[in-house]
Formats: sequence, C-alpha cells, structure tokens
Amino acid sequence: MMKLAGVYIEGVWQHGPCPLSVINPSNEQQLAEVAGGDGAAVARATLAARKAFSGWSSSTGSERAKVLRTIAEGVEARRERLVTLQASNNGKPLAEAQLDVDDVIATFCYYADLADGFDAGQDCAVALPTDDFVARLRREPCGVVGLIVPWNFPMVTTAWKLAPALAAGCCVVLKPSEVTPLAELELAAVIAEAGLPDGVFNLVCGTGIAVGAALAADPRIAKISFTGSNAVGVQVMQRAAETVKGVSLELGGKSSLLVLEEADLELALELACLGGFFNAGQMCSATSRVLVAEALYADFIVRLKTQAESIRLGDPLAGESDMGPLVNHAQYQRVHKHIAAGLDAGAQLLCGGSRPAELPCGYFISPTVFTEVPLDSALWREEIFGPVLCVRSVASEAEAVALANDSEFGLVASVISRDLGAAQRVANALEAGLVWVNAPQVIFPQTAWGGYKQSSIGRELGPWGLSAFQEIKHVVTAR
Repeated sequence: MMKLAGVYIEGVWQHGPCPLSVINPSNEQQLAEVAGGDGAAVARATLAARKAFSGWSSSTGSERAKVLRTIAEGVEARRERLVTLQASNNGKPLAEAQLDVDDVIATFCYYADLADGFDAGQDCAVALPTDDFVARLRREPCGVVGLIVPWNFPMVTTAWKLAPALAAGCCVVLKPSEVTPLAELELAAVIAEAGLPDGVFNLVCGTGIAVGAALAADPRIAKISFTGSNAVGVQVMQRAAETVKGVSLELGGKSSLLVLEEADLELALELACLGGFFNAGQMCSATSRVLVAEALYADFIVRLKTQAESIRLGDPLAGESDMGPLVNHAQYQRVHKHIAAGLDAGAQLLCGGSRPAELPCGYFISPTVFTEVPLDSALWREEIFGPVLCVRSVASEAEAVALANDSEFGLVASVISRDLGAAQRVANALEAGLVWVNAPQVIFPQTAWGGYKQSSIGRELGPWGLSAFQEIKHVVTAR
C-alpha cells in the first residue's frame, strides 16, 4: 500500500497530520494512505501563495504560456500512469480515463495560447464620448485563489480551474477531493516540475470540513472556485461571504435528453446510454431524464432495455469493461436509496436497479431505467449521480420543452432530430447553459461550461473561464 504526502507548499512535499484512506471502488481494497492537511496547512499554503503573487502576477504572458505547455507535455509523458490511477481510484473504465487525460492536455494548451496573447493585449483603449480624456482597460489577476474540485472528474476539473488561474497570473491553493486524490497528486508532481516559482502552486489534500472550509473563510484568498454539490456550494458561498470574496460555483444538474419525432432512433439510443451511464452516471451533466415523442416511445423503451442490459460492467482496468463501479460506499448507498424511493413512489423499473450477481464485490450497480416516474418524485426532480435513467413519453415539442425546463437546475440538455430547424428551435427554448444537438457530450476548451438557475454561478472554459480569475481596471487620464 502506498503512503503518500498530501501537502505541497512553497515547492516542498509534506506529510500532513490528517491521514486519508483511499479505496479502490472496484474491489473495496485500500489503495493508499494520503497524509492530508488541516486548517494550519491551508494557512501556510495561503501565506506562500501571497508571497509568490507579486512575482508571478508581473510575469509576461509568454512566460506563463511556457509553463502551461510544459505541464501539458508532462501530462502526456505520464499518460499511462495517470490513466491507471484514474481507473483504480475513481472507477473509470480505461477509455474514459484516457479521455480525461486528453481533456487535461487540451485545456492547458488552450490557456497557454491565450496567455501568449497577453503581452500585446493586456491594455486596450476605450472609446469615450469626449476628446478631453483618454481611457484604457487593464485585466489583472485577482490574487490568490482557492480551487476546490470534486471526485467525479479529478484532473479535468482541476485543469479547468488551474490552467486559466495560472494564465491570468494568479497564485493557487488547490484542494482535491479526499475520495480521489491519487491522480491529482500525480498531476501535482507534473506541475511541481514545470518551472513555476515556489508558492505559485500549492496543494492541500483533506476533507471539506478541515481544508475546504478553511480555504473559503481565509481573508487572504481573493476568490474561491468550487465544483461539487449544491448543499456544499451553499456552505462555501456562506463562508466566502464573511470576507466578501469572489465565488464561482459549478453545482448540480437534472438534465434532459429530448428525442423529437424526427429523431434517428439508433442515435437516440446511443446518446441516451452515453448521457445516463458514462462514468456510471456520476456527472452533473447526466441527461437522466429522457423525453421521447409518443410515436417513437414504445419502440424506444424496448430497445433501450436491450441496450442498457448489454453494457458490460467490471474491473475498470480490464479493457472490455464499458462501465465501472460507483466511486465509494456512500455513493453506492445513496443511489440505492434513490432507486428504492422511486419504486415506493410508483415508478416502473424497466431494467437494472441492483448489483449484478456476477460482481459480489465493489460498488457496482447495473444500468437502471425507470418509466412512469411521477413528476413530483425525487427520482424525477433530484440529481441522483448514478446510472439511473427516467424515460417519459411526450405528446408534443412544447410538452418536451416544458418538462425539460421544469427544474431548479439548468446545466445542459441534448436534442435529437433529423429536422435541424426543429432541433435548433428547441435548443433555443431550453433553459440550459450548453445544448448538444445530435451529438454526444463533447466539451471543448473554447466553449463555456456552466448553467442557468441553481446549476452555476459564473462560467468555466473559454475566455470566460479566464475572465473568472481577472479583475477589471480602467485608467482615465485627462489630456
């Protein structure tokens, strides 16, 4: 069993006072023990970042771009190890873990390109209605930032926050999830070798109570960027409000996939399974509500049952596995409770709903599909974060849009139709930050990530992700 340092401050790895047990979710065996940190470690890391800020914030864009590209190259060089750690610690099948590594590389490269443009465009003129004054706009790093990332996409959510923060000139204290720290620690080792000045990047593993709360409350932190549950996001925002710091939140979703009457049924089935069962459904973007045109519904659910039951569960490190386990025992229990509550509420179980008999060990739940789900039930309205789809027939395009928008969340949606005019009309009517049309859930660094309503405050990726770590300064000078 590995015993790993869980604190990295001012260029030095340290063993913190709070041990974290890291479990392999496919066999329930301990993978490692990580010596995580506490509030005192957060204070030291924040101080180190404050000391480093003056130097890093005054570096050129090309200097920052060079570091970001070095990180991307380091991730590529350690690809195999990072994929293995993802699969072992998170439960992702190898193919999914490889996609994560590709995403990390693409994100660091994208923000390196943006940083390269800073030196020419740091200042820009502002048109004024008078010749008596001239004005210029500056975009400056907001300071030391705290990054709190979740367990479902380790490394990916870190890259989405860390790359733009470093590109902007911010210094960072990162808190990985205590559930899945192994790939994050390996990524941190890559970053530690990339040529950053000591103190620019710091990491403190630990629990939300010990580390996350301390980060959110520290008055020296200028901004918190958090991805996780709505319940914890509210707590982060409350803590941050005490020192009036900036906050970006990426929270929950209860998204819909709309299969319109002119849909390609084969494509609809493929995308329904990808949207519901990728990463064992542990995605804020899971399209767990499937709304199907009446004319297609009967055929759709028969074929969906067959397709869901054909998904191969097993060891994520085995190349033939299509879906791995849930991340830990707590999540396994939570999803089972949702399934039981759905049955109690009168939903009809089409398939799945339990552990596969051939997998007596590990946190596995078969791909699960419900029909006739009451619209007021938790199964329909709450984020489950597991491999559970709810399928419903709709009589019209208008009904599909109304049901999709009837949610406190508004993160993503998917629309499937050969009639592109109808698909675009529906996409425009949906209250969601990102809509895919006849496409899997592809995410590009160039396009924003975030949603409406209770799904998000702010946006990640694209130039908007960079702006999240910048302050706006105008300088007005009399002629």
